[in-house]
Amino acid sequence: MSSAWLLPEHLADVLPHEARRLEELRRTLLDAARSFGHELVMPPLAEHLDSLLSGSGESLDLMTFKLVDQLSGRTLGVRADTTPQVARIDAHLLNRAGVTRLCYCGPVLHALPAGAYATREPLQFGAETYGHAGLEADLEIQDLAIDCLGRAGLAGLTMDLGDARIVTALLDATGVAARDRSAWVAAMVAKDRPELLRLIATTLAQATDPVLTQALLALPELYGDLSVLDRARQQLPALPAIDAALRDLAWLAGHLQASHPDLVIGFDLADLSGYAYYTGPRFALYGNGSREALLRGGRYDAVGQIFGRSRPAVGFSLDLKSVVAHISLDGRRAAIRAPWNEDAALRAAIRRLRVQGETVTCVLPGHEHEADEFDCDRELVEVNGQWVVCTR
Repeated sequence: MSSAWLLPEHLADVLPHEARRLEELRRTLLDAARSFGHELVMPPLAEHLDSLLSGSGESLDLMTFKLVDQLSGRTLGVRADTTPQVARIDAHLLNRAGVTRLCYCGPVLHALPAGAYATREPLQFGAETYGHAGLEADLEIQDLAIDCLGRAGLAGLTMDLGDARIVTALLDATGVAARDRSAWVAAMVAKDRPELLRLIATTLAQATDPVLTQALLALPELYGDLSVLDRARQQLPALPAIDAALRDLAWLAGHLQASHPDLVIGFDLADLSGYAYYTGPRFALYGNGSREALLRGGRYDAVGQIFGRSRPAVGFSLDLKSVVAHISLDGRRAAIRAPWNEDAALRAAIRRLRVQGETVTCVLPGHEHEADEFDCDRELVEVNGQWVVCTR
């Protein structure tokens, strides 16, 4: 019989030290988004399943907890990703004609963990821009992503760039059926050549152009520095979508390098990790030697289509719990230690300091020798009948 205090697998309480760090990081990222003009929204944790999974593909469906609404009898989902909800807000609640910049920060719940040590309750932060189809919006959201990780204290940032149009164009040209595409994407992400050969043999028609077949095999090898784009032009067919994607990636890389000279930029043209709604340039950010991407984003112009308003859209998201594990942020604030007694002047002094924004911790009777949870660098003491703040 399990103990009542044990939590389900891959779920955990956040204790004071870690909660303090997460809250400081949350405030830092929201301030960064606001400085770029993004407005905060707070979607509900659960909503109707058909709305929550709109256009997101099978992978998000498998990650989503389902339950029955006791009021309506309809199936609800607990969000596993916030982007579809923000698309709904942009399409129906705000319904603005021009550019809309939105951000959010809140928990999401995954039915299955993303990895052996992953939490099933990420604390997701994201920023999204709606209403502009040009690369200027992609560049701005990438600048914000870099700024967010920089403000968080991450150094040695590396950005991997890719474009969903390249894989989509190849699969369209070869006639791969929709039901088989998830297997192709998984094989490309894993760079699994034997599996790609098996898929070529089992899912492609014998009359498939061998140039396209070779391109499918070449794509997982197209990763590395800027020279990857030249190799791609030589090894991939000159399809309009592929040509446009390669031009856009070169434009983005050039502007990013000019603005962020210390940023290391790489390319992985087969990287389709994440959800299925991406339609254009994609990116992932790494920092402080992280092996897994700390942030992913890109363009997803079709995300609002199911809501009847398909608007250009680009954005990114990250898990604060993953990011905070890679930074030295402490989050502890300076505080004032005060004695406890019934002196009205003391109590008035404490209230006044708190109104001024200071943290004042009162030492309750019998606990005078306990260690401070806060960084109490000052102390409230009585001097000549007046309560004054002194350095400890």
